[in-house]
This record gives sequence, structure tokens and C-alpha cells, in this order.
Amino acid sequence: MNVRFDFSDDVVIVTGASGALGSAVCAAFDDAGATVCATDVVEPSDEDALLDGDRVDFYRGDFTDESEVESVVSEVVADQGGIDCLANIAGMWKGGSPIDETDVETFDLLFDVNLKTAFLASKHAIPHLRDREGAIVSVSARSSLEGGEGDGPYRASKAGVRLLTETIAEENAGVVRANAVMPSVIDTPANREMMPDANHDSWVAPEDIAEVVLFLCSDAASVTSGAAVPVYGEA
Repeated sequence: MNVRFDFSDDVVIVTGASGALGSAVCAAFDDAGATVCATDVVEPSDEDALLDGDRVDFYRGDFTDESEVESVVSEVVADQGGIDCLANIAGMWKGGSPIDETDVETFDLLFDVNLKTAFLASKHAIPHLRDREGAIVSVSARSSLEGGEGDGPYRASKAGVRLLTETIAEENAGVVRANAVMPSVIDTPANREMMPDANHDSWVAPEDIAEVVLFLCSDAASVTSGAAVPVYGEA
């Protein structure tokens, strides 16, 4: 079955756009005709596929800094006239230590990048999304569903994304839909380099996750809000 989405009249903000998943989400929305407002603290390289899109504009911003988030969102609204969808893709993984050996800098970094960015982006986008009965999709993680060894702050930060999503959905019922996707290990060059002996065939490609993000932002998911959707395949 070939599924096609039409976002030709929509304006979409994608955070973490310079990363592997963020780039895939930008490309998917661009292919579906959306006006894509890509944002990241890191500028995309000239070779980045992100820049190949016909409808992709890049807005540099550190989404752990509220003043920069407010500035980017305001600039997007001024340039494009509004916002229809927000894809909170910014995030990172870091682990390797039990809680009693984890430094507070690692804890702060994970909560800033994974949870604070989603909170600030959502906070400043929601008033504009209400105007268009829009949608938010954020990235949680399969591992947020339970505790585990060595990456507790990561799991906790991603659990926070899931609960933030449920809260936004409840507070904006009938006006703004909010959902999350829960990947496991994503098939990216960085993850392959980090885990060369893993079964890469079981990992999910960023492009496949991007299709779920588009679905959750589309009219096809008009009755879905507050969900945490597994996107980990066989991983």
C-alpha cells in the first residue's frame, strides 16, 4: 500500500532538524508539500539533504533557551503567517553509568535537550497552533516505559516527554492534538558506528519513523491525541 499525505497548505516547525531523524522528518514534510521551518542549534552542512527541499527554510536557534525559542517561533509566524504542526525531534542519548556515578551535568544535559526543548517549543507554539487546530508530535522512547541499567536520566527525560504530551493533549482537547512516537535504536550512521556488532537489520530507518510523524499530524489521525505510538519494529 502506498500512502500519500498532502500538507500543501501547512506550515510545520521541525526542531532538531540537522540530525538524522530531524532531516528525515523535514524531507518527508517537504515531499508532502508543506512549508518546512527547520530549526536546530547546529547549522546544516552544505551537503545535508535538508537543504535540498524546495520548501525548507532554516531558522537557527538553541531550543534550550526560552528567548531564542520565542524569537524563532515569532519569526516563523511573521514569515509564514502561522503554524499548523510542530515536530519536536530535538534529542540525544547519553548513558553508561549507574545513578550514583552519574554527574549532574549529564542529568542536566539530557533533560535540557530531550525535555526542555519539547516544553519550550510547545509552550510558544501552542497559541498559534490553537488558531489552526494544529498538531504536535514529540519523540519519546521505548526505554521510557521502564527502568534500566546505565541510562536512567535518559529514560526519565523521555518519560517526561511522554507525560508532557499527555498533558498538552488534555489541556487542549478538541483544539490541538498532541502525540508522541517511541523509537528504540534508530538506524543511523552514528548508531551503526557506536554498535557495529548489533543486528542492524532489526533497527528502524528514520524515514519510516518520519512517515508516522506525518500520519499523526494529518487528518487521518484526527481522533488521536495523547497517544504514545511504538515505532521500534523488531528492534
